[in-house]
Amino acid sequence: MTRRLAEVAKKVGVSEATVSRVLNGKPGVSESTRRAVLSALDVLGYERPTQLRGERARLVGLVLPELQNPIFPAFAEVIGGALAQLGLTPVLCTQTKGGVSEADYVELLLQQQVSGVVFAGGLYAQADAPHDHYRQLAERKIPVVLVNASIADLGFPGVSCDDAVAVEQAWRHLASLGHERIGLVLGPADHVPSARKLAAARAVGELPEERVVRAMFSIEGGHAAASRLIDRGVTGIICASDPLALGAVRAARRKGLDVPSRVSVVGYDDSAFMNCTEPPLTTVRQPIEAMGRAAVELLNTQISGGSVTPEELLFEPELVVRGSTAQASRL
Repeated sequence: MTRRLAEVAKKVGVSEATVSRVLNGKPGVSESTRRAVLSALDVLGYERPTQLRGERARLVGLVLPELQNPIFPAFAEVIGGALAQLGLTPVLCTQTKGGVSEADYVELLLQQQVSGVVFAGGLYAQADAPHDHYRQLAERKIPVVLVNASIADLGFPGVSCDDAVAVEQAWRHLASLGHERIGLVLGPADHVPSARKLAAARAVGELPEERVVRAMFSIEGGHAAASRLIDRGVTGIICASDPLALGAVRAARRKGLDVPSRVSVVGYDDSAFMNCTEPPLTTVRQPIEAMGRAAVELLNTQISGGSVTPEELLFEPELVVRGSTAQASRL
């Protein structure tokens, strides 16, 4: 018992006496502290006292597709911190190749009787991917919020960065520098944010099909895709993520072309350390703090029994100009 008190107290950041008062149902403890202590019991694997077992665990699943792209740990930090402030405990679920699938994670979260789930990237962003596990959540009326894309027929609320505005900002920036042959490196054909970016690019400028190349979201994918664009005479490249953009910079250099004097590259996200690359990356910044907090607010409203509209909240991106873009070469 003493060890349990000590571990829970350390986890929550309160005294053992406070933990003891919660476990014994004594007064003098705030509701937020009480919830935090109960959540810590669940996370540490301790059974709740008999009189408290009827209360639903205040656990929230936070499902991410990966952690290699710095944008996802950034979202996790903001969302996890905002959940903790509400006395909700995030359960991080990260997919790995050959590991636990998104559908498996949903099943595990349902077994844990989570209060809700936030998806920050996942199969919901792919139109042709299986969506049955999302329908399972909807049927059980589990509160869900989606970040950056949506499933129209499930009625989940979502928060997204405005893909159309992001591409317009990047395109107009390159055009103002004199680039006339602008190309895009996007995700797979069924990737909803990429489809939005493509539609916006076609609306704002001339974009022949040969200047659109699709790739997996990685540095290697960006390298391969950008190599094809450069071979087709493209001088300005807009990428759907920062790792894709770093791959594009590498592709230009492997061909003996300087970035930005011969090829300009624009990323998307403004994830960690993009101002430390060589050259520092021009990119379109997602407002991660505002989006993450809005996602948690939407989730908490549902958990508290309130109603939310099943719509996407669109957040304005910001072009951050650094050293990977310059005036188009006239060579």
